[in-house]
Amino acid sequence: MHRLREFRQKDENTSMSAIEEAHELPLCSCRMETPKSREILILADRKCMATESVDGQLTRCQIAVLKHEMMRPSNSVQLLVLCEDHRNGMVKHQCCPGCGFFCRAGTFMECQPDISISHRFHRACASVLKGQSFCPHCGEEATKAKEVTIAKADTTSTVPTVLAQGPATPGVPEGRADTTTGSSSRLAVGGEVSGRADSSLPIRSSHGYDTSALPGSLGYNSKHALKVLFLYVSIRPKKLRFHPKQLYLSAKSGELKKVFLMLVDGIDPNFKMESQNKRTPLHAAAEGGYKDICHMLVQAGANLDMCDEDQRTPLMEACENNHMETVLYLLRAGASATHKVNLQLVSSVVQWSDDGGWTAMIWATEYKHVDQVKLLLSKGADISIRDKEENICLHWAAFSGSVDISELLLNAHCDLQAVNIHGDSPLHIAARENRLDCVTLFLTRGADVFLKNREGETPPDCCSHNSKAWAALQANRRERDAKNSRLSAEQNVLHSDIALGQERVPIPCVNSVDSEPYPDGYKYIPENCVTSPMNIDRNITHLQYCVCKEDCSTSICMCGQLSLRCWYDKSGRLLPEFCREEPPLIFECNHACSCWRTCKNRVVQNGLRTKLQLFRTSKKGWGVRTLQDIPQGTFVCEYVGEIISEAEAEMRQNDAYLFSLDDKPQDLYCIDARFYGNISRFLNHMCDPNLFACRVFTTHQDLRFPHIAFFASESIMAGEELGFDYGDHFWEVKSKLFSCECGSSKCKYSSAAMASLQADKPDAQSNHGYLAAPLFHRV
Repeated sequence: MHRLREFRQKDENTSMSAIEEAHELPLCSCRMETPKSREILILADRKCMATESVDGQLTRCQIAVLKHEMMRPSNSVQLLVLCEDHRNGMVKHQCCPGCGFFCRAGTFMECQPDISISHRFHRACASVLKGQSFCPHCGEEATKAKEVTIAKADTTSTVPTVLAQGPATPGVPEGRADTTTGSSSRLAVGGEVSGRADSSLPIRSSHGYDTSALPGSLGYNSKHALKVLFLYVSIRPKKLRFHPKQLYLSAKSGELKKVFLMLVDGIDPNFKMESQNKRTPLHAAAEGGYKDICHMLVQAGANLDMCDEDQRTPLMEACENNHMETVLYLLRAGASATHKVNLQLVSSVVQWSDDGGWTAMIWATEYKHVDQVKLLLSKGADISIRDKEENICLHWAAFSGSVDISELLLNAHCDLQAVNIHGDSPLHIAARENRLDCVTLFLTRGADVFLKNREGETPPDCCSHNSKAWAALQANRRERDAKNSRLSAEQNVLHSDIALGQERVPIPCVNSVDSEPYPDGYKYIPENCVTSPMNIDRNITHLQYCVCKEDCSTSICMCGQLSLRCWYDKSGRLLPEFCREEPPLIFECNHACSCWRTCKNRVVQNGLRTKLQLFRTSKKGWGVRTLQDIPQGTFVCEYVGEIISEAEAEMRQNDAYLFSLDDKPQDLYCIDARFYGNISRFLNHMCDPNLFACRVFTTHQDLRFPHIAFFASESIMAGEELGFDYGDHFWEVKSKLFSCECGSSKCKYSSAAMASLQADKPDAQSNHGYLAAPLFHRV
């Protein structure tokens, strides 16, 4: 079955426990510090924010803080400024990651992964995964922890705070809202119900209510409650117990159980409340944002476009009250957006997305609502936004087989070559789903029939060999093969992909200048490597990270703050105000962050996505050019090679591929792309460059070992050569051996210019010419 369908069904079939969806237990962050926050410090009145659990009572510390850096034991607890005593207690894992209270005196659980280390937590705060309990600090099984009683210590430094009257160890700590349960839709009828959905229950009950159409963002609790209710009504006697007016009132109050029982009893879902301008229950549920009740009413036959006496529809009620998830559900269910009043209201959800990353445009596309797609396009909907698996709306148009919507999107300049997290393009999707009309359209618009996904499949490999889509793809492939053969003969293509499939896009090598074969005296690698111990700090607990729940587009993103601000726009390009002369460090979101893998602050870590070509130049040997237009600020490639120390670099004779990571002689490392490298090792020097380098951190934050990322300093046209400025130090050393052949009117290192420069300057001290060493300075 196609991955897009699996992805959507995984979200819609949320009857699996939320615990089972977790891949691994989170680790505590007791030893981590975050940057200072003046706002939190002022809010705390410059006093310690720690709360202690002492013999079943909670007390608040009031000691003045000395250090302003914030700490917390886990992502589920707010950031705290702490006194020195509680900072030490935090580092010693004495703060419970579940509730955020310090386990100072009383009975607690204690895990000892090492004889010198102990982790304290409340029994009710243990992490749970698939029915098993684990230490919330280190993830060890809770059965290995022991119950300990800590004698009451001197608490004169604390003052009692009226936070609790009972024990401080319940599952939901005192003073905090219970965010682990759902809304009122989480019901148990007729006794206690297991937290696991009963897969033996039929999806469609005997009463005709289809729960399989539940939108994925309804969540596990709602669907489980519906299944329990189905089971309940199947065994209770039928009897009309409610007045039709009660259906409206219960829908308005969000009473899912009562709404369901009344619908089962046969009350008309389109009943009009005379005293309320003839509004229907769907009007009331939409106004309150009760999406699960809306779904129940729609399943029972509620009219999505019913108007009240003021000509208002349920969709208008949801829009005006800013219930975006309900709006998207109603649109997905088929509510008309062409009502004259709806036109203005729907524009408020154009750029909104739900928990799965699906925008109104994606919903409308998947369910073939052509008029709604036209409306959203007219309102400026962003067709490049991706869902959690990096699908854009054109992927979903291909999946649904809507050629009309596909054409609308392509006419709006939707990216036909965009690939999702699996490497699938829209053509892969259309081929796999046997959508012949979409396949034909995509091929006529230039879709790449040779593009391979992460499993090495081209679009023809994704469909049945006796299908019409496969026949169309094969015919196009033969036509392209013939055309490529002619071009290869003209350009003398030496290799179809020097990256050997290790990059997302192939990198061909051509030579129309001389008889030089393609370069093979090195090993192509897509990321940096080491051949001797470098001791790079990759400890996840040392990472600073964000706790964003969406796409890191707000100023509170911690990773953006580390970079001074988030420098990427929604398309992944550097903002125009980014300083290219002295570029700041860029800290992208990492694997410790809470945000999506597709958030806007992840660019360099996504790898090469620009179509490049290795070609033979007339005077400079090999060079790199682009096969597509590159907008200004776009990430092009990373300088990849072997990370070595300065001492190692001094021992190597061929220094033509050295790129300095810093300019401090006492702590200098560099990248040598001589033996191991990627396409960037062939980038030539330009006195008027169209690329510039930035230091970027992705999987670690060890300032000694940044990634060197090249971004477009200007808009670059397809066919142009790419290059960057090697720097003055490089030419001071290498000008004795050769001169610059960039051909620019601004050339500073031609033979004539360098002769004049050498007459004014003494010989260089170093025998090595590091590329672009002066560009980077430790902060």
